[in-house]
Amino acid sequence: MSDRNPSPPDSPLDWRDGQPVSRQFGDVYFSRASGLEETRHVFLRHNRLAERFAALSPDAQFTIAETGFGTGLNFLCAWQCWQQHAPAGARLHFVSVERYPLDPADLQKALALWPELAQWAELLLAQYRLPSSGWHRFNFGNVFLTLIIGDAALVLPEIVAQVDAWFLDGFAPAKNPQMWSLDVLQHVARLARPGATLATFTSVGEVRRSLSALGFAMEKVRGFGPKREMLCGVKNGAAELVDSVPERSVLIIGAGIAGASVAHALAQRGWQVTVLDRHDHPAGGASGNPLGILYPRLSHKTSPLAQLIRQGFQHSVRSLNALPIAVTGWNPCGVLQLAFDDEEAQRIAAIAEGADAAALGTVVDQDQASALAGLPLPHGGLWLPQAGYVTPAAWCAHLLNHAAIRFAGGCAVDAIEHDEHGWKALQHGRELARASVLVLCTASESQGLPQLAHLPIKPLRGQINRISVLPESAGLRAVVCGEGYVAPACDGTHVFGASFDRERTDTQLTRKEQEANLAQLASLCPAVFGKVQAQSLSAADLLPGRAALRATSPDFLPMLGPLAQDDLWVSLAHGARGLITAPLAAEILVAQLLGEPLPVSRTVWQACQAGRFKATARKIAVSRLA
Repeated sequence: MSDRNPSPPDSPLDWRDGQPVSRQFGDVYFSRASGLEETRHVFLRHNRLAERFAALSPDAQFTIAETGFGTGLNFLCAWQCWQQHAPAGARLHFVSVERYPLDPADLQKALALWPELAQWAELLLAQYRLPSSGWHRFNFGNVFLTLIIGDAALVLPEIVAQVDAWFLDGFAPAKNPQMWSLDVLQHVARLARPGATLATFTSVGEVRRSLSALGFAMEKVRGFGPKREMLCGVKNGAAELVDSVPERSVLIIGAGIAGASVAHALAQRGWQVTVLDRHDHPAGGASGNPLGILYPRLSHKTSPLAQLIRQGFQHSVRSLNALPIAVTGWNPCGVLQLAFDDEEAQRIAAIAEGADAAALGTVVDQDQASALAGLPLPHGGLWLPQAGYVTPAAWCAHLLNHAAIRFAGGCAVDAIEHDEHGWKALQHGRELARASVLVLCTASESQGLPQLAHLPIKPLRGQINRISVLPESAGLRAVVCGEGYVAPACDGTHVFGASFDRERTDTQLTRKEQEANLAQLASLCPAVFGKVQAQSLSAADLLPGRAALRATSPDFLPMLGPLAQDDLWVSLAHGARGLITAPLAAEILVAQLLGEPLPVSRTVWQACQAGRFKATARKIAVSRLA
């Protein structure tokens, strides 16, 4: 008996005789003869990947782009070929567009058909969750997958990359004509660098003529198995070398989550990294709180800020899930956002109506919320099962624990200078360090440097407090958020807060903010914390808190990228969302610096550029990413 349609009703595929078939297009995902050999024949052999990988220099990068991720078979085959032929230090970027992503169960079932690829499939499945729309960056050491969920016609204009080889692998043109439209193929041509190759299983004349008109030298060649013909081609023009920085050294000022993330991303790519910080240890500023709550305050809107928060959250969660809990203190215990008033309830309801709601959160009533939290809560709300809390200082220390990174604490940089040898950092006129590239991740301290004086960075003070676990609160097992938050017991205490004060710029603890935090704590769970007041707590119960300054921008988006000066870059103004935005921001900055495919859309990237606040500055050249 044939195995037919065991997948859930909302799955994009059926299973017929053990083979996945698209419900939307009524077409197979790969050849019934052998999908593995078909991929190798069509995409690997006719893009000449084995010989091109082998010819790369140790610090080179290579970008493959694909229409139609499907089961991920093409990606895994390219990854296998890369490991077999590319030099150890080179980097592979694989950018793939998919409108109907498979859920993890179907993806696992499909990839189980190819035992030869098991070791790569396991690594992919370990990071893969049901992806929401937008950009998703997966990091596998020297191999990076950027999976973009959305309609190709809408997504391709937003991709910023220079592609060396194209896999055109949408379903057959007769069944999925939109994927093969002129609009889509125009962006295939736009993204292909001169000399880039292209291969596709189809031999349809209209596709060949369109690609020829768009600058590809096309030819028909022998197809796979019973298929008589297929197409391959080369983008007209001489192949170009990827721009590179002559001396791959970088100096980073600031060892919070922003600086540590940039340092790790560049060290992973073979750079020599020096990190300076005025504190003796990493995460001495706002990143130094005992716990950091990692959750996205979601929005039903599609603004650049909303996209960055959603994608940054998923990026941070993927990164943390790949590490041992002991390394970062990461606890994906889930977060409850309470619908504490009518406005918040309406916001949560609007989020729940979105197409991607199920991928991130679930609306729960009061009883369900209480059961999830382990304490009686006054409201229902939005349950975010992937969220949780982390120890930011431990995360920063892990990111900086790399053989190519040198950290120097106690370095209060008060000036930076540029000369023919690059950038140098000074303290009272004494040179502390120098490198060819400088990245400033100085948060609220940025206003002390004249090169950043034009940036409207505003300090935002925040205070958190701690309380000993009460007998009634010991059962709290998820983070609860309302106007404030409280975390489950950690080392015998609850961390709660946090205040927002735009007037004060010191870091002394205040009674006023402590009382405000206690009032917010009481509102989260009146049955347990309702009678907790500062005057009723002994010194042993109310433990020392912590105050720090975050840095914000007028539009609440971070400031990223190059400034007008040569090789001066910034990752600033992450505000209270640094654990979400800073790790992804590091990938954005490094992609722009090295000419890699961006891990976010063009719209999000442009909205975050630091140059947006300097109207008189010359327009930043982006030739590396054109």
